[in-house]
Amino acid sequence: MSGVGVGGSGLGAEGTAWADASARSLGMRLALGVYLVTDTVMAGRHGLGLAAVVDAAVTGGATTVQLRDHDASAAELLAMAVELAAVIDGRALFLLDDRVDIALTARLAGARIDGVHLGQSDLPVEAARALLGPDAVIGLTANTPAHLAAAHSLPTGTVDYLGVGVIRPTATKPDHPEPLGIDGFAELAAATPLPCVAIGGVVEADVPPLRSAGAAGVAVVSAICASPDPQAAATRLAALWTGDAR
Repeated sequence: MSGVGVGGSGLGAEGTAWADASARSLGMRLALGVYLVTDTVMAGRHGLGLAAVVDAAVTGGATTVQLRDHDASAAELLAMAVELAAVIDGRALFLLDDRVDIALTARLAGARIDGVHLGQSDLPVEAARALLGPDAVIGLTANTPAHLAAAHSLPTGTVDYLGVGVIRPTATKPDHPEPLGIDGFAELAAATPLPCVAIGGVVEADVPPLRSAGAAGVAVVSAICASPDPQAAATRLAALWTGDAR
């Protein structure tokens, strides 16, 4: 999809300073890379279960894991978060989708929760930052130029990265916006100093062109969760991301 209509970033002098400061701090903290978004049902299709799939994915090279399960109760989600934090054991960035309350509660239970990813209709990112503190990683879904402008208006350090998509139609998010395609993603990524993770219908063949288009990471669900060998799937994605694929 072309013609997203972003044009230049329009940051101005003050915005440029914001961009420079953000880029310096974020570059030291984030290595988003192969970004697994979990699907509990898919993870159980081959008899592995969610914890085993996440362990295999991180062993294979996933560098970010986002726990997402909109059907789980609060108690179930908390138990998942604590279990996955133990499985990941600091080997990858571990984020929760939407649920700042679960992130805080899991931290009280001693789990390492690095942060959250929030959608446009979730808790305001300023509130999430105040609750989780300056060292948490907070991602925000952004699919339009208006979303970018809103993110740029926030105080420096409020948002650490943007999730930009969908790249292609995807069954894991049936209410998704119009697909951007790689060209549309590239146009949005070029208009913001924030790292952008490409998400939505991403397949292995998309990884090199998305990185060339400015992606700071590629988020996948079924490419790992639905695989009978999630470690091998993650290894292939990681090799494509780093350019080491043969």
